Amino acid sequence: MIVERLKGSTRVGVAELVAATGASDMTVRRDLDYLAAQGVLKRVHGGAVPAMRTGIEPPFAARVIADLGPKQAIAKAAVEQLRDGETIVLDSGTTALEVAKLLRDRAVTVMPLSLHVAQELIDAPRVRLLMPGGEPRPGELAMVGPLTLASLRALRFDVAVLSPCAFSIESGLTAFDLGDAEVKQQAMAVAARSMVLADGAKWDRAALAYICPADRPDLIITDSTAPEEARAVLAQRGVLAHVADQTVEGLS
Repeated sequence: MIVERLKGSTRVGVAELVAATGASDMTVRRDLDYLAAQGVLKRVHGGAVPAMRTGIEPPFAARVIADLGPKQAIAKAAVEQLRDGETIVLDSGTTALEVAKLLRDRAVTVMPLSLHVAQELIDAPRVRLLMPGGEPRPGELAMVGPLTLASLRALRFDVAVLSPCAFSIESGLTAFDLGDAEVKQQAMAVAARSMVLADGAKWDRAALAYICPADRPDLIITDSTAPEEARAVLAQRGVLAHVADQTVEGLS
């Protein structure tokens, strides 16, 4: 039953499985540990996520609706860190798309690294929109290639808002696509500060392409499912992992 639930979901929680099966908390945790040892799933704080193959990227259309509540809460917390008048390079991830929705009425300059994000801001009345060159990746519509990198190198931004595919203390920030990882690296290089958006389902996971060490960002915004141990390690290294409040109306 655990395996079947994971096929149709990005995450299962211990409490959810206890309620569904009538089994004890200890039994459910033991079963999750067993399945994790077999490589079927990956244990995270309070539950489990599917074992992620590092070279296979889930479709954008599926990711954009997955874990929407946490992503919206993280996006709200991120926008609260941005000031009017700032210049922002905004990543191509699905959480970055939620940030774009909240920036529509802000007086900011934004370079989006995705046509999905650009479409959200194209008619925003107070946003100055700068478009990079490059080639949009099919489906993702993330901008990659030498023209995108050249566009970034020509500018300087106050903040880079990034949404990596996976994050862990050991592997750092990672992405599925090599070109996407290179663009993210360049975005961080041309920004005065960097903000990483990573919901709990992305923690303790790794994808194919390396972006940077876990302690490279200035701020990481996540949700309450992110493992406390990893957050503590980041704090020791001088990186704040801010937990977004999901009790706000419309986000709980």
